[in-house]
Amino acid sequence: MALKGRIAIGEGPKSKFWIEELPVPEVQPGSILIKNTGAAVCGSDLHGWRGDQDGPIVRRKRVPGHEFTGRVHSLGKGVTTDSLRRPLKEGDKVVFPFFFPCMRCYHCLRDQLHVCQYRFRNNILYKFEDYQYCDGGFADYFYLRPGHFIFKAPEEIPDKVLATVNCSMAQVVFGVHLAQPRQGDTFVIQGAGGLGIYATASAAEAGASQVIVIDGQPARLELARACGATSTIDLNEYNTPQARIDRVRELTGGIGADIAIEVVGIAAAALEGIEMARMGGTYVDIGNISGGSYTLPGNKVINRQVKWIGLQHYNPWIIEACLQMLMRTKDKYPLWDLVSHTFPLEKINEAFETAEWVGKQKGSAATRVVVTV
Repeated sequence: MALKGRIAIGEGPKSKFWIEELPVPEVQPGSILIKNTGAAVCGSDLHGWRGDQDGPIVRRKRVPGHEFTGRVHSLGKGVTTDSLRRPLKEGDKVVFPFFFPCMRCYHCLRDQLHVCQYRFRNNILYKFEDYQYCDGGFADYFYLRPGHFIFKAPEEIPDKVLATVNCSMAQVVFGVHLAQPRQGDTFVIQGAGGLGIYATASAAEAGASQVIVIDGQPARLELARACGATSTIDLNEYNTPQARIDRVRELTGGIGADIAIEVVGIAAAALEGIEMARMGGTYVDIGNISGGSYTLPGNKVINRQVKWIGLQHYNPWIIEACLQMLMRTKDKYPLWDLVSHTFPLEKINEAFETAEWVGKQKGSAATRVVVTV
């Protein structure tokens, strides 16, 4: 009898998700079938759920979820190790990129796997009607194509923590890497959700002398301080862009931050964040993947010689670095406590409502919500 699994399906902004049972893809030689254990509600999931996009809204069936983890269910013929040649067997905890670099294009050959133009998942490449399989993040199973990157994870790390590695953590750790920090650099992190907390710890581990974190949720700011923030800026106290820019300048001796990182997903945040970076500094824009467009102030970027980096995805090697960081800092930062809520797959709609932060009152937002499967 063919293996089947549950999968969550949506049909456009603010629509309710429902659960269907579909067949699982056949495991081909060189491929791996993952039994998912948990999937986080990422900010980009919320953007799609809200309908935060330029242009007309298209309503069609889709399978959400990309920030997740699991265990090896089945190994295709010829697969015996992970990407670092460590023995791999059924039942092992693993983490893997949620996208598929082709390894045969101009960008991949230049070690820019994160900008591969052919990296998409099956549930994005095909319409739901053309690919009706249990293969996704908010699902029981995920199919790794032959030759895909995969990393064996320590059994000690909880599943709900591992669920956040292949997107929120890997994304910002790679962003800090691309910013090329020097010992003693000052950082500003705009946002203290899942990405912001990981960015805070990553900046601290990179040798920052100051890590300034901005958010409007007291619980998030408290967690940021525990994860390496030296100062925090509360949006409720500093309630205008100029007030926040002035506070960053004050904390940095009038200079501004060496590196500023946007992980909020609001276009306006980038416009003030660029002014928080010092002359000759670096600005890394990660959160605005689908949070709306904005006009880049060319005169401010050029005259102040700010290096602007737009980032989406990461090079797969960063996943192993993230796993090592989680183990190395487990007694230093409470990163294993970052996930604030968990819900079973049947309650995915409640999970999205809990993860939503736009329009919520002070103190009501979650840090990261994980759907367990």
